[in-house]
Amino acid sequence: MEASRRSAVKPVIVLKPSKRFPLVEDTPGKASDALPLPLYLTNAVFFTLFFTVVYFLLSRWREKIRASIPLHAVTFPEIVAIFAFVASLIYLLGFFGIDFVQSLIIRPSGDVWSGEDYEEENEVLLHEEDARTVPCGQALDCSVPSLPHMARNVTAQRLFDEKPVRVATEEDARKVSCGQAVDCSLHSLPPRPPIVTSQKLFHEKTVIVTTEEDEEIIKSVVAGTLPSYSLESKLGDCKRAAAIRREALQRLTGRSLSGLPLDGFDYESILGQCCEMPVGYVQIPVGIAGPLLLNGREYSVPMATTEGCLVASTNRGCKAIHLSAGATSILLKDGMTRAPVVRFSTAKRGAELKFYLEDPENFDTLAVVFNRSSRFGRLQSIKCAIAGKNLYLRFTCSTGDAMGMNMVSKGVQNVLDFLQTDFPDMDVIGISGNFCSDKKPAAVNWIEGRGKSVVCEAIIEGDVVRKVLKTSVESLVELNMLKNLTGSAMAGALGGFNAHASNIVTAIYIATGQDPAQNVESSHCITMMEAVNDGKDLHISVTMPSIEVGTVGGGTQLASQSACLNLLGVKGASKDVAGANSRMLATIVTGAVLAGELSLMSALAAGQLVKSHMKYNRSSKDMSNLSS
Repeated sequence: MEASRRSAVKPVIVLKPSKRFPLVEDTPGKASDALPLPLYLTNAVFFTLFFTVVYFLLSRWREKIRASIPLHAVTFPEIVAIFAFVASLIYLLGFFGIDFVQSLIIRPSGDVWSGEDYEEENEVLLHEEDARTVPCGQALDCSVPSLPHMARNVTAQRLFDEKPVRVATEEDARKVSCGQAVDCSLHSLPPRPPIVTSQKLFHEKTVIVTTEEDEEIIKSVVAGTLPSYSLESKLGDCKRAAAIRREALQRLTGRSLSGLPLDGFDYESILGQCCEMPVGYVQIPVGIAGPLLLNGREYSVPMATTEGCLVASTNRGCKAIHLSAGATSILLKDGMTRAPVVRFSTAKRGAELKFYLEDPENFDTLAVVFNRSSRFGRLQSIKCAIAGKNLYLRFTCSTGDAMGMNMVSKGVQNVLDFLQTDFPDMDVIGISGNFCSDKKPAAVNWIEGRGKSVVCEAIIEGDVVRKVLKTSVESLVELNMLKNLTGSAMAGALGGFNAHASNIVTAIYIATGQDPAQNVESSHCITMMEAVNDGKDLHISVTMPSIEVGTVGGGTQLASQSACLNLLGVKGASKDVAGANSRMLATIVTGAVLAGELSLMSALAAGQLVKSHMKYNRSSKDMSNLSS
């Protein structure tokens, strides 16, 4: 029984790789031992030979070039020199090159070979193992002497595996007898619990968050000797870099980030394009409003928001539109803008450039220069505004399915470079002079438009207004005039003649990977209501002149946002017509705004706003018990 148990139980030893000391008689001979000369003399001979023949061959080739002699016509000394060059090169590459290349390619992992200190400690452990003199059959403590404390937080992650994964640390190395029946089961582990995860992730590799090597990097970041922004390039692992940066931030600020998720996100997808120096990601719930019946098609509209009642209210508006034969949306204009500012020595020179740019005869030439920047960017117009010696040039161009800010900027730069030939005294102050205008409320966007200009309308039947919206046509028309039109005018609103268009725009923008900051101009909207069909039904429309959206580039490529675009049927670039997907997304945004306006205005007219928000938009948690 003891013999069978001894053969079944294997000793468990947790050690890091250590050096191996070969016996003297096992030491293999070196290739250099076969050389007739000492190694340093052999190297000196080949070094001298190599550089001598190189100098000789270069000198001969220079003389041939001067004398117009073909280089392939070689003499006997040159043939000997070539053979000597090849032989010395082979020797030097073999002696120096192979080891150098191997040292670059075959490197031991930093997690396994942690340094000379570990190797020396492991040598001591091996000597202690060898020094045991207790018979193998005795019950003895065969556990490995405790290593210096090195805390590890290990997260084992597996693709589409949501079962809890139990991960052991070094403390899980237990006492194992060489021959006795010892209880080595996991229930005898020390009180420190292992880490358990259950998340869908993108890869199967084990990610070590705080090894001793990582601890040194964290200390360097905290001390300021290692820039936090360089972690991705230094480590080659974006998630590990985020974990280290996160820990360093917690130590620097003394504040916990325990509520900010780290796992479950593909940090490779945002590297160099979406976000710098990440430490986690924010969770925003996504709700669905719809189906929205628009232009004869149904859409389920994704909305990412933390405002209660918003999705429910928009959903009610979608229902009212669906019961009234749907809404119609029309694209009026599609063109992204960029407006650089340039300066001249006199206002007269600025006016001369203005006349040149606005002359129709020069447009084709400028369009050719502009269109070189992209196969989708096509110049549509140039409008100028002058302020003294300063000239603002507002370029408008189509951008395909991209939102297009970068595309139009490249085209503008091409034109500015071209203009320097005829206007060398033109001083370019900035590629953007705020006459565009981007991420700011501006009358030029409200009047001229920017991005997609869309109008959407619907006729809501009187019965639907009474039964679904719980109000009347007369009340809605009166409220719209006094609130959205007169009230906004009293406030001096700029493009804000609506109830809450920015609510819907921002929620859809976040869900579909748009730039949330562009909700400023994208939310420009005027809502109109009037009674039709002898006052029985309601005609409602929203006009939005500057919706800035795209279905390629930026945040649209991320997994969650891409899924929301796919839900709407506008993921990626259109295969049929360039720009069709982004234009369709703009019409969907306008249709959703129409639904949101209809529902909120009905709630205000019926006096239901406060009651619904008190019921659905208030937390039931006792916030006084929550820690800061």
